[in-house]
Amino acid sequence: MGYLLYSVFFASIVLGTALYLTRARWTPYLPERVQETLTFTYSRLPSTFMGDVESGFTSADFDLSSNIMEGDSRGGLDQKAKRDIQRLMKIRKINFDEARRLYMEQRFKKNGIGEDGIPRDPKFVSFS
Repeated sequence: MGYLLYSVFFASIVLGTALYLTRARWTPYLPERVQETLTFTYSRLPSTFMGDVESGFTSADFDLSSNIMEGDSRGGLDQKAKRDIQRLMKIRKINFDEARRLYMEQRFKKNGIGEDGIPRDPKFVSFS
């Protein structure tokens, strides 16, 4: 009985290792919904404004062309925000402006800020 258990365990380890090492070959054949949930798929994010434009992180309302024309040496947009916005664009199949709006609403909600931009803290005092 122990020999059978050892054999099944060893075979599953070998099969799992083979699947992990060849994941680049078989993952494109999976359905889109399954591919979106896999955490080991990697797509490199751009690190410059030119790369951001090429990846679709620009629009008429969020124009990066002036940064490129002026030769801005900064590193581009925030990496975490780009990753989250790219995920929203891919999953919901929406454009950059809509994904950026949804991302900012989620971020405001997480930080306790209302949709109107006023903090939801009951102790908040505003002099306007």
